[in-house]
Amino acid sequence: MTPGRAGGVVPPGQQSVAVITLADVPAVELAGGSWSRVLVAEQTVGGNASALGYSVFKPGTSTADLSHSVEELAYIVSGSGVIRLETGDVPVTAGQALYVPARLWHTVLNPGGEDLVMVFSFPSPGYPPTERRDPASTERREPRGD
Repeated sequence: MTPGRAGGVVPPGQQSVAVITLADVPAVELAGGSWSRVLVAEQTVGGNASALGYSVFKPGTSTADLSHSVEELAYIVSGSGVIRLETGDVPVTAGQALYVPARLWHTVLNPGGEDLVMVFSFPSPGYPPTERRDPASTERREPRGD
């Protein structure tokens, strides 16, 4: 057996499987004690075509308004929250998968009392080019039942 990437073990004669833990990647600190980590990326794996990350949004969190250059896939691991779009709010909860088209402005809000935990992915070797807007510039601050 030979060491694999990120400390994994690779059987002889087989392609390497990269194993990346949360502790292997520094957190990107977000507002309100929330954080995100891009686990599978060109910096951790190299040669990959897609990225995979993990985010924890603390109660009361409202992220910046984001628009990615590529589509985003996400899965809600635990908790519940709201994905705010320019056209209205989309409630989300544990056990749901999300498809966010490229260039769609969206904000993640956690108005609840527990962490909103999400796994996300992009068809990009790392976090894709992303535009950001301050959510304070929008009139809607509280989740709406659209």
